[in-house]
Amino acid sequence: MNVLFADNLRFFDTTLRDGEQTPGVSLAPDQKLEIARMLAEVGVDVIEAGSAAASEGEREGIRLVAEAVLGPEVCCYVRALPVDIDWAADAGADSVHLVVPVSDLHIEKKLRKDRAAVCRMAFAAIEHAKERGLIVELSGEDASRADQAFVANLFGEGVERGADRLCFCDTVGLLTPERAREVVPPLAALAPLSIHCHDDLGFALATTVAALQSGATCAHATVNGLGERAGNTAFEALVMALETLYGYRTGIATRKLYPLSAMVSRLTKVPLATQAPVVGEMAFTHESGIHAHGVLREASTYESLRPEVVGRSRRILLGKHTGTAAVEAALAERGYRPDEARLAEIVRRIKALGDEGKRVTDADLLAIAEAVLAIECTPVLSLRQFTVVSGSNAIPTASVTIRVNGEEITSASTGTGPVDAAIEALRRSVQAVGEIELLEYHVDAISGGTDALVDVTVKMAKDGKIITSRGARTDIITASVEAVVAGMNRLLRD
Repeated sequence: MNVLFADNLRFFDTTLRDGEQTPGVSLAPDQKLEIARMLAEVGVDVIEAGSAAASEGEREGIRLVAEAVLGPEVCCYVRALPVDIDWAADAGADSVHLVVPVSDLHIEKKLRKDRAAVCRMAFAAIEHAKERGLIVELSGEDASRADQAFVANLFGEGVERGADRLCFCDTVGLLTPERAREVVPPLAALAPLSIHCHDDLGFALATTVAALQSGATCAHATVNGLGERAGNTAFEALVMALETLYGYRTGIATRKLYPLSAMVSRLTKVPLATQAPVVGEMAFTHESGIHAHGVLREASTYESLRPEVVGRSRRILLGKHTGTAAVEAALAERGYRPDEARLAEIVRRIKALGDEGKRVTDADLLAIAEAVLAIECTPVLSLRQFTVVSGSNAIPTASVTIRVNGEEITSASTGTGPVDAAIEALRRSVQAVGEIELLEYHVDAISGGTDALVDVTVKMAKDGKIITSRGARTDIITASVEAVVAGMNRLLRD
């Protein structure tokens, strides 16, 4: 394969600007700084910290990131308006991402101007930005639907006026890899060129790679592929595609990719897509008997890269597709070594649970194993009672009484809702014997109606050990408490 990547590809991260334009996402200035610190540790070259024209909070966020002097260039999105550029400079940005519409659709329908007016605005903005001492990346919005001769003329004169870099924006995800190979080379000959792709039709990653092969030297991307509509090129997938498929050493600290992804998910409150490449919950999870057996013998049989490379670990999920090898490995990890007949019975019971449409958790596995092996296990804790108070004019409050190693303990807590309050009260009850962290909480309604049976699954951790457990009741609070108590028992047993 003829790979034409530049010697030093650059990564322009726009999570804090384009990513924050994901509907419903709003980051406080201190949250932007937290993400920016991690982006710097991972090794991106440019952090687009926001749009100073958007609000005072945005200006404060950009100011915080700039003043932290994290290492990467701090960029600010601006329109071709002097006031936008002044706000960016005053906030301490190193550069501006100067975006001007270049398709006739955007020029005529959105701006209600003509091409000549857009050129005048762009050139005046470039000159003003240079007067303010800013690096300028001139970006053609909707370039994939534009007259390419016009784009080339605008970019060429923009460089003459002082633009340092250029950017081809595939604003609605219509650029294909084949076309990228046609349009990128002549533009890349004018100045260093970035590629900015959206994923409306699922082509963002492939098109970004094609553009980088064709002369673009910088990729715009967002963590977790955040962005408007279907999002942008996913940073973590792009990095690992370059590293794994093309053998290109990106200089990115790949082991920090998943921690970065998890942090961004937590702060933006946008869950990771279950089957997202690299960072999705199922990316390194196996259930199928054939796959799990192969992975246990040699990971590369069903994995294109080792999970440790991106800061993750492999997980074998148990269910109706599970084979004997996976169950045996899961039990051995927990100190159980059943003979052949008992192992077969444990596998049979796990498959039976899966056939009922249930997710088989770690707690289910251990309960089944202990029943088959006739192991007597005294619970570390048992629930005596819980009470929850909640309402439109009341702060959700919960009290719980549990017996821990024979000692009765009562704790209370408030929360953002009744379930949160109950779980926090349970956590406080066991703090003397172990600090337990709730990692994930998931609820499904098994049947319809207001009296639906709900299935709550939780993932909890203690001292690096992670376990999943479940509870199923018609009352969501009771189901949640049941799941948490079951998980705590397993974690505290050691």
